[in-house]
Amino acid sequence: MKNYRIAVLKGDGIGPEIVNEAMKVLDAVAAKCGFTVEYDEALLGGCAIDATGVPLPDETVAKCKAADSTLLGAVGGPKWDSMPGNLRPEKGLLGIRAALGLFANLRPARIFEPLRDASPLRPDIIGGSLDIMVVRELTGGIYFGERGRLEENGVQAAYDTEKYSVPEIQRIARIAFDLAMKRNKKVCSVDKANVLESSRLWRETVTEMAKEYPEVELSYMYVDNCAMQLVRNPAQFDVVLTSNIFGDILSDEASMISGSIGMLASASLGESGSGLYEPIHGSAPDIAGQNIANPLATILSVAMMLKYSLGESEASDMIEKAVAEVLNEVRTPDIYVEGFRKVSCSEMGDEVCSHL
Repeated sequence: MKNYRIAVLKGDGIGPEIVNEAMKVLDAVAAKCGFTVEYDEALLGGCAIDATGVPLPDETVAKCKAADSTLLGAVGGPKWDSMPGNLRPEKGLLGIRAALGLFANLRPARIFEPLRDASPLRPDIIGGSLDIMVVRELTGGIYFGERGRLEENGVQAAYDTEKYSVPEIQRIARIAFDLAMKRNKKVCSVDKANVLESSRLWRETVTEMAKEYPEVELSYMYVDNCAMQLVRNPAQFDVVLTSNIFGDILSDEASMISGSIGMLASASLGESGSGLYEPIHGSAPDIAGQNIANPLATILSVAMMLKYSLGESEASDMIEKAVAEVLNEVRTPDIYVEGFRKVSCSEMGDEVCSHL
């Protein structure tokens, strides 16, 4: 019997609540599919600052490196907003991605049929279905480039540097092309090549990489146009490949098209394949401890973990099917509409387990 070791970073706000439900579902599907899971909890974000003084303790990095994969809840909150930049909870998130070499962020944006009416877009704009995969470069670009402050002619200024190398672009492009080969064989590379030199190198490199994937249709789009097209005609997209900062913005936009940010999972992958899995939403401190958060994004993150890191595709499909079925019957407050039964965070976890 296979046994998987999962590092668990519950984080802040609603993080512990939603991760608990995801672990419940993972245990249930493991029992059904004939493998076992053991968990190793560690601190990240605000809770780590409170306990150790830093957002990413060395012990957390060690536990994540030793695990087969990592499950993360959410980090941050008003309590730590006044902390200096190097001690903010979000610094821990950037740090664990870098420490694990997680250079590719996969964010699927899809509409579950029962939630079609929840999308802010008209049905005729959505079309028959919506299933977009945003592939975002995660450890380069402006978030990790040289930065600082200086004084120019007596005026204070600040700068952040957008920088990419050919190997960094090649490895993220390969992820996108490989995914496209398993989907609809379309990649749209998003940049700002009409203005930025880093984007021109990005486009040149992706164009060269495309020669290795003759079956994949490659197109290009400036980021501002892509932002417009996502709400004008989202069905045109299959795999969207882009940089760190552009991916950060576009993936959040794509998530809202699907009807609720509480439904969107994500995967962060590196060379090793172990990965870090988390919902894309924040820590929602205003509802923390009330047992009303939507755990489905975290549960779907577990489904992604099973597929991309643990090689348990059958278990992954079972979770996705169970979530789709549950949405026909019950809803958490964030996605509740009349005619369904309103359930708590923990009850939603129970419902998914029962449908497994």
